[in-house]
Amino acid sequence: MISQIAIITPTPEVIETVIRNSILRQAEEKKIVAFQVVNLRDYATGNYRQIDDAPFGGGSGMILMPEPLFKAIEYAKEVLVGPEKCEVLYPSPQGKLWSHEEAYELSTKKKLIVICGHYKGIDQRVREQYVTREYSLGDFVVSGGELPALLMVDGIVRLIPGVLNTYESALTDSFATELLDGPHYTRPREIDGMVVPEVLLSGHHQQIDQWRLQQREKRTKERRPDLWKKYLKLRASGDLLK
Repeated sequence: MISQIAIITPTPEVIETVIRNSILRQAEEKKIVAFQVVNLRDYATGNYRQIDDAPFGGGSGMILMPEPLFKAIEYAKEVLVGPEKCEVLYPSPQGKLWSHEEAYELSTKKKLIVICGHYKGIDQRVREQYVTREYSLGDFVVSGGELPALLMVDGIVRLIPGVLNTYESALTDSFATELLDGPHYTRPREIDGMVVPEVLLSGHHQQIDQWRLQQREKRTKERRPDLWKKYLKLRASGDLLK
C-alpha cells in the first residue's frame, strides 16, 4: 500500500512549494507516497478565520486553538485510508530529539499526520487527544512549524525504498551508520591546484573502501567525539551495523 502523509498548516503554500521542488515530488510521481496538505484555516470559524487566541492565565504570545486543529486532524484521518494506525507527529522544543533512527522507523509507517505549530504552540488538549509523537530538531526555536515538519518528512520519505534512484546512497549517509560520511569528489580531477586523492583513481576497490572508512573515522573523531566514543564501543563489542 502506498504511504500517505498529511501535513496540517496555516500556510499551505510553503509546504506545497517544497513538495513541488524536492525529492518529495519524485516520491509522489512514482506513486510511492501520497501527500495531503490540509489548510488549518479551512477549519476555523468567523469572518477572519481565527486559528489562534491569547493563553489562559495571561502571558505573552498566542496559542493555536483546539477546535480548528481537532477538525483538521479528523479530516486528515478520514482522507488517509487504510487499516494501519495513524501516527500524529508534532515538531516541538519539548519533544524527543529527532534522529536518523526515528526517521527510519517512521519510513515503515503507512499513515502519518504532521502538525505545523505556530506562535507559542498548540493547545495542550490537542497533544493529549491526538499527538502520538513529539520531536525536537535541536536546541533552537523557529517562527513556524513548517520548516521542522518538512525536514522530518524529507528525512522519512527518502528512506522509503524506491524514492531515491540509488537507495544504497542513503545507507552510507551520515547517521545511517555509527560514522559521519566522508569526503566525496567528482570531475574535474584538478581545480585551483586541488586534486582528487590518487587512491580514488586507482581502480582498486578494496583500497578505496579502506580509504573511505579511514576518512569517515577521522572525520567522526574530529567533529563528533560523542559518536566516536559510541563507535569505538560498538567496534570493541563486535556490534557494528553492517
